[in-house]
Amino acid sequence: MPKIMMNSIENFEQHVNAAFVAKAEALKPELIRKTIRPLRTVRLAEDRGLYQAEVQEDIRQEADGTLSLKPRLRKGNSVIYDFGDHCVGYVTLKLSSAGSPPDAPAYFRLKFGEMPYEIGLDSESYDGSISSSWIQEEVLHVDVLPAEVHLPRRYAFRYMEVLVKDTSPKYDLVIEDVSCETVTSADRDRLLPLPEGTDPALVLLDKVGVKTLEDCMQDVFEDGPKRDRRLWIGDLRLQAQVNYLTFRNYDLVKRCLYLFAGLLQNEDHVGACLFTEPKLQIDDTSMYDYGLFFTSILLDYYEASKDLGTLKELAPVAYHQEELGLEQTDEDGVYLNDGRNWCFIDWNHELDKQASGQGVLIYTLKQAKKIAEILGDREKAEELAGSIEKCTEGAIRKLWDPEKRFFVSGPTKQISYASQIWMILAGAVEQETAKDILLRLLRDGNEYTMITPYIHHHFVAALIQSGLKAEALSYMKAYWGQMIADGADTYFEAYDPKNRSVSPYGSLIINSFCHAWSCGPAYFIRKYYI
Repeated sequence: MPKIMMNSIENFEQHVNAAFVAKAEALKPELIRKTIRPLRTVRLAEDRGLYQAEVQEDIRQEADGTLSLKPRLRKGNSVIYDFGDHCVGYVTLKLSSAGSPPDAPAYFRLKFGEMPYEIGLDSESYDGSISSSWIQEEVLHVDVLPAEVHLPRRYAFRYMEVLVKDTSPKYDLVIEDVSCETVTSADRDRLLPLPEGTDPALVLLDKVGVKTLEDCMQDVFEDGPKRDRRLWIGDLRLQAQVNYLTFRNYDLVKRCLYLFAGLLQNEDHVGACLFTEPKLQIDDTSMYDYGLFFTSILLDYYEASKDLGTLKELAPVAYHQEELGLEQTDEDGVYLNDGRNWCFIDWNHELDKQASGQGVLIYTLKQAKKIAEILGDREKAEELAGSIEKCTEGAIRKLWDPEKRFFVSGPTKQISYASQIWMILAGAVEQETAKDILLRLLRDGNEYTMITPYIHHHFVAALIQSGLKAEALSYMKAYWGQMIADGADTYFEAYDPKNRSVSPYGSLIINSFCHAWSCGPAYFIRKYYI
C-alpha cells in the first residue's frame, strides 16, 4: 500500500493574529446535548464479505428511563447494542452483579462502531498507514459493583459491543442501563425543511447528508467525529455550503474563517487543518489546493451572510493565498506541482495533480477577483484578471490535448477524472466542450478513478455547471444512494460501490463512516432540484 504523504514544513512557525483568534473564540458555540439509549441488540452476520447487523432483541425504555433488557454476562459472553442511528457523544453504563458477592473486578472490553464492520473486524490485525489508536475500543476494570461508569472519551458510533473478558465464577456482570449524551452545535429547530411533495429518493439522500453535517458540527466543523476530529479546510468548504441551506449557523463558519486567518503557517500560508485541543494550533501540514480554498470559503460566506465587515477584514488573507499559489507556476502561469506543497484533490495515490491543481488555482483566482469587485478594489480586480487570463491561456497551451479532447497532466500526459473536473469547474473551456468531456467520461470511464465522495462531489458540480443536471442527479442517486443501500446512516469518507472494502489507510476499521466532505447531496438537492 502506498505511503500517505502529507508535507510537513521544515522549521515550522505559527504566525498568530491575536485579534482574529479572539474573534473566533467569541463565536465558540454552546453544544446541544441529548440523552439517547439503544433500541435493540443485534448479532453479526456476514454479507458479501462484510459483517452486517441482524436484530436479536428489541429494547423498551421503562418508565424510570432505564432499559427493559438487562443482560447477564460471564467470561466470554458479549452483547451488541444498536442505538438505531449514528451518535456522537459520551457513554454511561450502569452495572451491577448477580449471584454471589463479587470477589474479583469486572474486566470487560467496549468496542464502538459506526458500521457493523468495525465490531466484527479484529483490531489486533490492523496494520494500516495511520495510527491504530483511532480504533474505538476500551478495556476496563471495575473493582466495586454496583457502579456507574462514565467514559471520558467522546465516541462516534451506532453499535456498541460489551465483551466480558473475565469476572469470577461466582457472579455475573449485569448491564442495568446504557446511554449516550450526544453533542452537536447544529440546532434542529433552525433546520430548513424540504418542500412538501419532494421526491422520496431525494428526501432520503438529503436526510443522510444533513445527519452527516449535524454530527460533524461541534465547536468547529470537524472533518469526522470519529477521526480526525479536526477542522480541515477542504471539508469546511463543502460543510459550509450545506450549512447555509440547512442549519444556517453562519457564526460557526465565521469562527472557522477567523481561526484559519489567525493561525497561519510560514509565509502566512493558510494551513490545511488545525487543532482546537489542548490549545488552538495550526497543523504543520501544508497543502496547495486547501490553502487556496480559503478564498472560496470567504466568498461563499459573504454571499450567504452579506457580512461585508468580515469579507473586508479577511480579504487580504485570501489575496495572499492566491499570490502564494501563483508563485508555484511557471513562466506561462501553469502549476509546477513540484512538491513544495502537497496538492490533495483525492485519495488516488496514482493521480497526477498538475492539471487539477491548475484548475483549483484558476477557480479561486476568479473568486478572489469577485471579492475585489465587491469591495470596490478595481486595481486588485484588474491584477487578478491578468493572472486568470495568463493561467487559463497557459493551461490550454500546455494541458489541453486537441486530438484526445481531454486535459492531460504531468510528464506522462495522464488523463484523469480529476483533471477534467477541475479544469471544467475553473471555466477553462466553453460549456459545450465541457459537456462533451463529461459525457465521454460517463460513457467510457477512466482508469484513474475517483476514490472519495469529495472528488465525486466535484464531479457532480462539474456536471451541473455544464448543463447536465439530469445526469448529475442520476449520478448522485447511484453513488450516494448505493452508499445508503449499503447501510449508511451518515455518508462515508471513502466509498467505491464496486469495492465495499476500499480504504485509503489499509483497513475499513480505521475509515471514517461519518465524514464531512461527503454531505454534499443536501447542498445539490436544495440548491438545484427543489
